[in-house]
Amino acid sequence: MIEDLTSLIAADGQPVEGAPLGALLSAHAAATPDAPALTLAGRSWTYADMDRSANRLARLLAERHGVAAGDRVVIAMANRVEFLQATFAVWKLGAIPCPMSHRLAHAEFASLAALIEPRCIIGTDELPPGAVPVHNVDREDASGYSTEPLPLASACPGRIMNSGGSTGKPKLIADPNPSTWGADKAGRRCTPRMTLLLPAPFYHSAPFAYATMALAQGGHLLCMERFDPAEWLDIVTCFRPSFAYLVPTMMSRIAKLPPELTAAADLSSIDTLLHMAAPCPPSIKRWWIERIGPEKVLEVYGGTERIGATVIDGAQWLAHPGSVGRAAAGFEILILGEEGEVMSPGEVGDIYFRAQLGPGTNYSYIGALPRLKGNLDSFGDMGWVDEQGWLYLADRRTDMILIGGVNVYPAEVEDALEMLPGVLCAAVIGLPDADMGNQLHAIIELAPGQEEPQDRELFTAPALAALARIKHPRSWEFTRNRIRDDTGKVRRFLLRAERMPKGRKE
Repeated sequence: MIEDLTSLIAADGQPVEGAPLGALLSAHAAATPDAPALTLAGRSWTYADMDRSANRLARLLAERHGVAAGDRVVIAMANRVEFLQATFAVWKLGAIPCPMSHRLAHAEFASLAALIEPRCIIGTDELPPGAVPVHNVDREDASGYSTEPLPLASACPGRIMNSGGSTGKPKLIADPNPSTWGADKAGRRCTPRMTLLLPAPFYHSAPFAYATMALAQGGHLLCMERFDPAEWLDIVTCFRPSFAYLVPTMMSRIAKLPPELTAAADLSSIDTLLHMAAPCPPSIKRWWIERIGPEKVLEVYGGTERIGATVIDGAQWLAHPGSVGRAAAGFEILILGEEGEVMSPGEVGDIYFRAQLGPGTNYSYIGALPRLKGNLDSFGDMGWVDEQGWLYLADRRTDMILIGGVNVYPAEVEDALEMLPGVLCAAVIGLPDADMGNQLHAIIELAPGQEEPQDRELFTAPALAALARIKHPRSWEFTRNRIRDDTGKVRRFLLRAERMPKGRKE
């Protein structure tokens, strides 16, 4: 059995094409049993540890909950070792992992679960109540089951992710590729047996993909229960990762630590700092470029559906500040107007991608319809390209605010506000206005130790000076609560709903 398993990986740990992901954990456990697989919350697990636990859990799920090939299994819990063990256990059975946030409201969780129709939900006491069988990793012991590897198995689709989208309507995004190793699983600049730092929640699409990819390639995955900027610096100093994944909110929180703390941290081991998931404020982007070097900073714009992607490194960004890159290989960008006309360079419109493999080949929706226009597809974002094809984001059409007949993009105002000292994050929404239709309302998250300004106009003047008057918020609030999640995303529709006048629904 060991000889068969080790044949699934090359001598350097790289998986062979078509190797089942579940079996790759066993392959690395056979080849390098004592190599570190995961470090989390001050504890490390070897590949032998991870594989034994995943094999036990797979047998428990099959015997007690009836999980079999083709079944969908929800995995919903905080960042902990059991999340990844459960994912590989599900793959070992030929079933389909469906990561979900354990923090969702009961109604939202139930709505997504109804779409998924899972055979089983794996989680903890934090889970909302549900009708399907729940395996509680804190209460149900798998220690009595065999640790031996299972027969090779794979699932198709290989995973199903979820998204509330900008409208709040839940939808599922199924990956049509099977749970086997292939080019679709490999990350940019990722090599086998590398040390990768991933502080984001596993239930989000990109962190899930990079966490499972790192284990499939025999790497050492460094994770955090919850992101803390000072702790992130300590982990880099201690474990010397060569690859680090961050989102702009995290980048901002690190950059805004006391200068003596960031200056003392040794970040020289990082060869690639990959960021995505949300626009990065220019001042934060420049801080990182200056701190670790432009060639090490890599930005990717894309989405769970893999409709298209753009890529840009720090040196290219300095030459084209504000851009998110040019189309990645295999994709073409077109900017379309409201009537479907192709916009000229510099004109804002809907961002569409044309894929060489054809539209809809990398995903399928459950509970939603794609935004197809012929052979073009879109994430729903807006932006423009310059004469050389570099893409710049404006905002999502659903987030755009119409004020007196003028389109205002919240992200532009938010970027300006987030450059202010003492501001961690900002969210801008539209609230009803009898005269102009809408007015801008700004929600500003203050950094620890930053007092709420007595003179709001004086405080915000440097940020608003370069913006047209119509883009200036008319109302304000300051908060200590987080307004963006760990991926840097903000649900503006929820923020708006919470602030709408009583009795009015929009």
